[in-house]
Parts: sequence; structure tokens; C-alpha cells
Amino acid sequence: MVTVDKADDEDDEDLTVNKTWVLAPKIHEGDITQILNSLLQGYDNKLRPDIGVRPTVIETDVYVNSIGPVDPINMDASGRAPRCRALYESVHTERCGVVVVSDGYPKNEIEYKWKKPSVEVADPKYWRLYQFAFVGLANSTEISHTISGDYVIMTIFFDLSRRMGYFTIQTYIPCILTVVLSWVSFWINKDAVPARTSLGITTVLTMTTLSTIARKSLPKVSYVTAMDLFVSVCFIFVFAALMEYGTLHYFTSNKKEKPERDRKLRNKASISPGLHPGSTLIPIHSISLPQGEDDDGYRCLEGKDCASFFCCFEDCRTGSWREGRIHIRIAKIDSYSRIFFPTAFALFNLVYWVGYLYL
Repeated sequence: MVTVDKADDEDDEDLTVNKTWVLAPKIHEGDITQILNSLLQGYDNKLRPDIGVRPTVIETDVYVNSIGPVDPINMDASGRAPRCRALYESVHTERCGVVVVSDGYPKNEIEYKWKKPSVEVADPKYWRLYQFAFVGLANSTEISHTISGDYVIMTIFFDLSRRMGYFTIQTYIPCILTVVLSWVSFWINKDAVPARTSLGITTVLTMTTLSTIARKSLPKVSYVTAMDLFVSVCFIFVFAALMEYGTLHYFTSNKKEKPERDRKLRNKASISPGLHPGSTLIPIHSISLPQGEDDDGYRCLEGKDCASFFCCFEDCRTGSWREGRIHIRIAKIDSYSRIFFPTAFALFNLVYWVGYLYL
């Protein structure tokens, strides 16, 4: 090893000595190698300090800067952590969680702890959440007991509430208007078969389309959601309105066929048969011609209430079989429907929205 001194000749008072250390080649090859070998001798780079004595404590701190648009169908999250994995759990209960699990080391080797009791969050007003509103978040720590050991699980839960504006405009209002539109047929003349039939079929097809579109923007789950219940009930109301006219048309058309058949029988009876020579024609007014039986085994008597439902014989109101039964007029089914359908749908909406928003 050689030392070289350099003095400043210009200034005698302030003497500055610069020393340069030069390592001889022979000494460099021998001593440095020996020093390094002695330092790393017996060292296992796979081990950490205090191995087998106490676990390494890792304090974790999370700061949520922003949350981008949340896709309710393809929810995912990404994170970077050595020897860890970041999972994203989504349950259709408006709570999402980011889970950090240590896969490589159990609790007796690495122990994760929260540096602060709560997670800090930036100003949520700058977040791009269109279908959801941020309610809050919470963090927790759990221990997973497995055969290979105990592992620390750290979870951050994000509480989100679904905004009703999008689904109200896209699903709820169109469904309600379609149901109300199906009630228009109750005020159309029952003889207008094409008008009422086309209106009923159109509303049924419209509800089918709305139910399909509503499911496209939601996750494919195996249970019944609140929106599925609402759309299904609306479809039942629309289909019931169509079946109401089918029932009305069936009974009223059969009612019109009976007077036509009676008229033909009277015309046939009024034709006088050919008289033979020497025969005398005697008018008989007290004998009535036998009439054919109806499908129900009875004929509607003159002056009786033949517009009643299953009530076309003499003792339909006073007979013992009528006790405890409701007397319904087929001709007034539309009048009953004008009251029943809106009232039932209004009660359903009252129960649905109270249970959905407050329970």
C-alpha cells in the first residue's frame, strides 16, 4: 500500500495535504477476497434475522385516494404485495372487501398489523362512482386456522349503496307505465277484439323485453333479487289483464250464440206442415216445443239473469248450492277490473317500496 502526499507550494501558511491511498494489486487479490469469504461464510440467504425466535411484525397502512367506476358485473381489484395475494370479494349486499392474505409465511414467522386503527380516505366527491354511493369503510384482522399453520388475513370493507336514479329510469318507470297501459283495455268496448288483443299482446312482449334488459346490467346470481321480484309481479299483472279479456270474450260470445239458436228454432216451428185433403188445422197455443239442452244441462229462462257467471237457471240465487258463493256478472268483469287491478298494484308498490327502502 503506497501513500502519496501533495503539498500546495503557492500558499506557505495554509498547508493542505492531499493523501491518496492506492491498494497494491497483490494485497487486493488476497485480503479483500479473504474478508468477503469470512463475512459470508455459513450465511444462508433464505433466512431472515431472528429466525425461530420471534415473528417479524409488518405494520400496514392504507390510504384510499380514489375509487374508479365500479362494474357490478365484472368487479375486480389489483394489488402488489410480496408473497401475498389481493382478492376482491363481492356479495350482492352492497359491501365489497379487499383481502390481503400471506401465502408464504404463517403467523409465527410474519405477523401483519394495522399501523393505524382506521383507514384514511381522500375526499369522496372526486370519485367516479356512477351507480353507487360511497357510505364508508372498515378494516379488520382475522386469523385463518389451517393444517399448515395460522395465517393472518387483513380485510378492508367498502360499503356502497346503489343509486336508484339509473334503475328507476331504465327499469322501474317503464315497468309501471307498461302495467298502467295494459289497463286501458278495460275501457275499450269488449266487441273490439283486434284492439284489445293487440294491446294485451304488445304489453306482454314489452314486459318480456324490459325484464331481459334489466338482467343484463346485473350480476348473474342464483337467488331472486328485489328487481326480479318487481319485474315478475309487473309481468303477472300485464298477463292477467290479457287473460281477463280472454275470459270475458269467451263467455260473452257464448251468450250471443244462444239467442241466435233460439231464433232459428222458433222460425222452424212457425213453418206449417202440408195439410192433407179433409184434415182440419187446430191452433195449439199451450204447448211449447222442446228445446235443446245447454252444455251445462239447463236453459236460460225468459226474464232471468242470464248474464250471471254459472247462473242461468231458475233457482240460481235462492238455491242451496248458491249459499256462500259470490254472484258475478260476466258483463261487468271490466267494471270490476277497473277497480281491482289499480288497487292491487298500488298495494303491492306500497309494500315493496317500504320494505325495500326502510326494512
